[in-house]
Amino acid sequence: MNWLEYAVLFLVAGSVTIALVPAVKRLAVRLDAIDYPSARRVNMLPIPRLGGVAILGGIIAALIVLGLGMTFLGWDNPFAPNDDITPNYVGVFIGILFMFGVGAVDDVVDLSPKVKMLGQIIAACIVAGSGLLLANIHNPIGEGYIEFGWVAYPLTVFYLVAFANIINLIDGLDGLAAGITAISAATILLFAVWTDRPDAAVFSVLLLGACIGFLKDNFYPASIFMGDSGALLLGFSLGIISLFAVARSTLFVSLLVPILAAGVPILDTFFAIVREHRPIDVADKGHIHHRLMRAGFSQRATVLIMWGWTIMLSACAIVITVADNLVRIPIFLVAAGVTVYAIVKLRLLGDALRHHFNPRTKPNRSEKNADGANDNVQDEA
Repeated sequence: MNWLEYAVLFLVAGSVTIALVPAVKRLAVRLDAIDYPSARRVNMLPIPRLGGVAILGGIIAALIVLGLGMTFLGWDNPFAPNDDITPNYVGVFIGILFMFGVGAVDDVVDLSPKVKMLGQIIAACIVAGSGLLLANIHNPIGEGYIEFGWVAYPLTVFYLVAFANIINLIDGLDGLAAGITAISAATILLFAVWTDRPDAAVFSVLLLGACIGFLKDNFYPASIFMGDSGALLLGFSLGIISLFAVARSTLFVSLLVPILAAGVPILDTFFAIVREHRPIDVADKGHIHHRLMRAGFSQRATVLIMWGWTIMLSACAIVITVADNLVRIPIFLVAAGVTVYAIVKLRLLGDALRHHFNPRTKPNRSEKNADGANDNVQDEA
């Protein structure tokens, strides 16, 4: 596919997402899928969630246009069989729809954490069963690949569920999750085009377009939230396109692309788990965006800072993959230096160590229920 075709898909995904938002707002109001103001939320007015419906609609519309382009305009088929990996793309999309469904139901009826996690695992199993697996890595010290064998299945499920949740947990401020996902998708798009992975490139374009379109109504001051339907959809899809992009790559460092591109939410999730010594489904006011706001930054400035951090890590990921070893090392040190500075400045590591040596007792059921099920839902604004 060429850049003109990618541009058409980007515009369709973004435009349809924008067009669907008003109808989704009305649907959310009818279903009472609303984030009402509370002591634990940033928003001061009731805001409809369920924005994932609009995002999914934009993605599906772009897929329909892609099918029409291949049928009537002679567009190349990005899902044509190849010698490296040919998963069942229908099965992969069914897995995406299942993950979206889990989030959508949770937006309306508040699923228990165990039920929601079970649904996420089932969605990931559908994708893994469709043949999209983190099955091997390029041997960094020799020829060929290191094969994971049967371990590839649980490894892939863990990888996809983890990606779904790191976006879900970072979704705490207006436009934060959508922006970080867009930046990460754009990064994987560049890598996918460079390594000739058209399936990863197409999915990246769809995700990028839908996120940019959603930001029109989701950036501060937001009039709609993506909810779990959007956050789980975006995180899960980001994990999937990263698997498409790195599958059978001849570059060992290609694994750094999705990890660095999503580095900010990965760090945030890691420190949340270490800091609290308790399940991540318990509300936590120690996330990076909370700390930046307590430091005096506005909500808009906080989001822009975290976007900038993500762009820096993503740029480093691309440079590391295309440059030789003499350039990779200083670039990696720059990324590591900026990240370590942020960790120290925001006292992320200090608090984590403090809780490690002075662990909190496990919260009882009443405390957990009072805190709520997911910090990203409570604090999204």
